[in-house]
Amino acid sequence: MPQKLSPKALKAKRKRDLAAANSPRRRKMRAECQKARRAAIKAGRNIDGKDYDHNTKKFVSRKHNRGGTQSKNKKDGTKAERRQNRSKKK
Repeated sequence: MPQKLSPKALKAKRKRDLAAANSPRRRKMRAECQKARRAAIKAGRNIDGKDYDHNTKKFVSRKHNRGGTQSKNKKDGTKAERRQNRSKKK
């Protein structure tokens, strides 16, 4: 359900959102996701309903990725999460 914004506020929000989507960090993340998605499809993997998780560098369910993969006592998507995921691999 969209936010109820005045036309002036909506225009300003669209401008902010576009700037955020095209920031250097987001561009790098978008390119990484597209590259991984193309490679997975080419390799014959079924990635329907999955999103690329930049912290774990894997495809995970949309529910899991957007719902937060972090334990309750830490913020999601932080350096702490990346460190936590690295330590799980070892």
